[in-house]
Amino acid sequence: MSYQIELRHIKYFLAVAEELHFRRAAEKLFISQPGLSTQIKHLEEELGVVLFERNNRNVSLTNAGKYLKEELSLQLKELSNTFTNAKLLHQGKKGELRIGYVGSAMQDVIPNLLLNFEKNHPDILFDLKEFDNQKQIEDLLSFSIDVGFVRLERVPRTLEIKSILKEFFCLVLPENHSINKENFKSLEQFKEEQFILFDSKYSASYHEKVMQIFDDCGFAPIISHNTIHSDSIYKLVENNFGISIVPKSLAQKRGYKIKFVDLDMIPQKTTLSVIWNKKNGNLILNDFLELI
Repeated sequence: MSYQIELRHIKYFLAVAEELHFRRAAEKLFISQPGLSTQIKHLEEELGVVLFERNNRNVSLTNAGKYLKEELSLQLKELSNTFTNAKLLHQGKKGELRIGYVGSAMQDVIPNLLLNFEKNHPDILFDLKEFDNQKQIEDLLSFSIDVGFVRLERVPRTLEIKSILKEFFCLVLPENHSINKENFKSLEQFKEEQFILFDSKYSASYHEKVMQIFDDCGFAPIISHNTIHSDSIYKLVENNFGISIVPKSLAQKRGYKIKFVDLDMIPQKTTLSVIWNKKNGNLILNDFLELI
């Protein structure tokens, strides 16, 4: 057939595949519904496959359509990244590195890495976003970020993971709490206290490790609040809403009326790891991983 597939046809297909509704997809694309239907029909004829099952009420993807949606979404993301890098080159930059991270990685690890990396790569644009672990995995799989810093034990097979920092935990107490470094003996001293912990949704494996600490001490914690930000934890502790347990790297916060007690006598430690997608073609990523 003489009909040729162009980039706009891929965008048309992905819009319908996302909405599963021709009218909504047409509105999203600012084209007429009959025109969109015609373009999809031509695409199916050119490929020789049926992409959508249609009836009066529903639109659904065929197996071929599901496959095409997944593959084209990734490839379109890669193409978008290529165009972005071309613009950066035009602006005098050599490329971009998109980094996801959990909050504790920003205390020392990432700043030190970026400072060292910039010595030999002064023209790189860094795009940094704080995400929970699961969001980082999703964005790595969709090529929305290049590298992530997480607290996870395992990742999907298409991703690589490398531990870069293993550290012990710390107690976070109000500044006026009766327990301090000198008279602290065991976590059992706090069995009647309320705890403010990182939400399990932030990292299930990290949360499980914290709960193991309580298991070893023979009591279940009274959890008063869950949050995903260390600043929220410190503000709550400062105002006597409870106490907390955090990684040692987060025990450098200033400006709060709190104190830290190291839990370096317990077996549990938490690991910060770097993760990336094996299929990522960003050459800057390779240099960054070499530095790590």
